[in-house]
Amino acid sequence: MREEGYNMKGFIAVSAAGLLFMTGTANAISVNVEAGKHYTSTSAGVGDKTAGLSLNGNWTRSDHNGQLGSLGLAFALPVGPLTASVGGKALYLSPKVGKEGAALAAGVGLSVAVTPSLSLYGEAYGAPAGFTSGIDSYTEATGGVRYLVFRPISIEAGYRVIDLKGKGGDRSNKVSDGFYIGAGVNF
Repeated sequence: MREEGYNMKGFIAVSAAGLLFMTGTANAISVNVEAGKHYTSTSAGVGDKTAGLSLNGNWTRSDHNGQLGSLGLAFALPVGPLTASVGGKALYLSPKVGKEGAALAAGVGLSVAVTPSLSLYGEAYGAPAGFTSGIDSYTEATGGVRYLVFRPISIEAGYRVIDLKGKGGDRSNKVSDGFYIGAGVNF
């Protein structure tokens, strides 16, 4: 009898974990591009950013302050028109001034569906000195509006700041600091 209880608990735990992963595959692939005054960014992801687990990669290049690449994992939970997310990412950092390095950043996000086609979103990621190499700290903040033109195409506009704080007398490098426009395809 005791062994059956453990088997049932194990079955429930495995089933719950499976449901989490299945919700992450509802929206299989996404590709986005963004352009600001002095930077460009491309990203691709697997999984639904609005529910469950998602995996994403990003490359951002500044005309004057370096570049970075990232690979991240996030978990999103929808509650009515709100979607809250928490995640982390590993980053390769190549500032214009200073040493190349890496960072492990944690972050949060919030999205509000104003209408079925229009949403407001924001997210922030950060890594203190203990989770970076080559720089003192990493901060990223984004806020904007996204409009679903028709499935699978969306457009967006917003403001993004990505700051690689200098270490050992090196200046900070803002890879992004300004308004941007973008477009995405989500299958």
